[in-house]
Amino acid sequence: MRGTANAMQGMKSFVSTVSLLSVLAGCAVGPDFKKPEATVAKEWRTQGDPRLSTQGAVDTQWWKSFGDPSLDRLVELAARQNLPLQISGLRIVEARAQLAILTGRQYPQVQALSASGAAVGRSENSAAANPINLQNLGSIDRHFLEYQLGFDALWEVDFWGKYRRGVEAGAAGLLGSVADYQSSLVSLTAEVARTYVLVRTYEVLIEQARENVRIQEEGYRIAESRFSNGVTSELDVTQASTLLESTRATIPQLEAGLEQARNAMSTLLGQPTGEVEALLAGPKQIPVAPATVALGMPAEILRRRPDVRSAELYAAAQCARIGIAEAELYPSFSLFGSVGLQASTSAAASGNLFSLGSLFYSVGPRIVFPFLNYGRLKNGVRVEDARFQQLLVNYRHTVLKAAQEVADALTGFIHAQQAMTFQQAAVKSAQRSVELALVQYREGAVDYQRVLDAQRSLLEQQNNLAQTSSSIATNLVALYKALGGGWEVRRDQPIVPEPMQAEMEQRTHWGDMLSKPRTQETKTVSQPVKP
Repeated sequence: MRGTANAMQGMKSFVSTVSLLSVLAGCAVGPDFKKPEATVAKEWRTQGDPRLSTQGAVDTQWWKSFGDPSLDRLVELAARQNLPLQISGLRIVEARAQLAILTGRQYPQVQALSASGAAVGRSENSAAANPINLQNLGSIDRHFLEYQLGFDALWEVDFWGKYRRGVEAGAAGLLGSVADYQSSLVSLTAEVARTYVLVRTYEVLIEQARENVRIQEEGYRIAESRFSNGVTSELDVTQASTLLESTRATIPQLEAGLEQARNAMSTLLGQPTGEVEALLAGPKQIPVAPATVALGMPAEILRRRPDVRSAELYAAAQCARIGIAEAELYPSFSLFGSVGLQASTSAAASGNLFSLGSLFYSVGPRIVFPFLNYGRLKNGVRVEDARFQQLLVNYRHTVLKAAQEVADALTGFIHAQQAMTFQQAAVKSAQRSVELALVQYREGAVDYQRVLDAQRSLLEQQNNLAQTSSSIATNLVALYKALGGGWEVRRDQPIVPEPMQAEMEQRTHWGDMLSKPRTQETKTVSQPVKP
């Protein structure tokens, strides 16, 4: 009974020590993260273009502004089926599990139940070496069994905040992975739209080339007829044939480009090549930009752009790692404890494992101070701090790069819109020139060179018009991408497809980590933006 009382007294002392250290462990070494300041322009340079507005918010489903159901369907499918996006989603799942590990490190690091049994055999010399056994040497059991049941625990008290900083880094890393997912979704949506514009552009160019073949075939027939009647030379016929065959030769090249664009779309949709044609059915025309485009204010780019948030969050995670490294410079305080039952079949023991006399315990503190490796640990802090500074610079660069991308897309969009008016007039003039040249050549008023020049000019101007229309659409896509539009589309959707969830659940129990939507990880470090 006395041993039991001593054991209980020891456990009370252990609990008191734990409580005291828990109260003391309230600090955390290392710097606290502060969002770096980033200076952005007060307003966009829209050059007074009436199609651009800074009053409204950025359209979160901007691709629908093209009014093209085929594009809407493709964006929806890509968001569900794109494989790189699924990889980004799985990185969120990985970060969730990693954060759970880091959170668990705040609690006793060793918590283990143990059980053992051993057959023990002692030599006569080892038994005789113990003075206590000399008087009863003949009665000592040299062969017996030992049994033990126990519970072991070890807890490094988070006195310097090392584990709390680890949780801080893990939480920021998780939010960073969410921002990376959103950034991947923005890029995916923009790439689907850009590839769709490319597909439609190739289709228009092919149709224009075929139409020009028909026009040039008419010119060739006129030249051949005039040559047969002796009105003109064979040179007109060969020149007409050269232009005709040259135009025909462009069609296979354009068809190859169209097929490659379709293949790219298939990959974006996570489908084998050749299965996307049905999704691309519809009018073969280049998407037309909306009448007005809402830009928002420049300061909003820091809130909307996922890559800007990602750069901030990874800097925050690295800031916490400085504290983790700095905590290694100081003594660590640990509490260890073991409690259990021990018995054996030897004559000197009771042999009853579950009696009070079999109870044992061991409890106490441990202090470890890094002494001879202090220089190495100090340099570890410097390494983490240098990495943190790199990420701060990267954040500022990301903000500048984001502003540049918006400015570049704005410039391209505005100038393409301006060129569109002139290009449409040029096509009308070229069409009229071909009509007049053919009439005048048929009447013998001009030579065939005039017809050739007019037909070449028409094909060139039509291609330029198609490229300008395509440039307007692609620059608008680039503008919305630069503004960070599109990541909200899957806000409440699972980040891992349900079939993949089922596959992973067959291997590992995941709890709600797979099905939990990413809206549960939307907080971020905030600080007013200085315009």
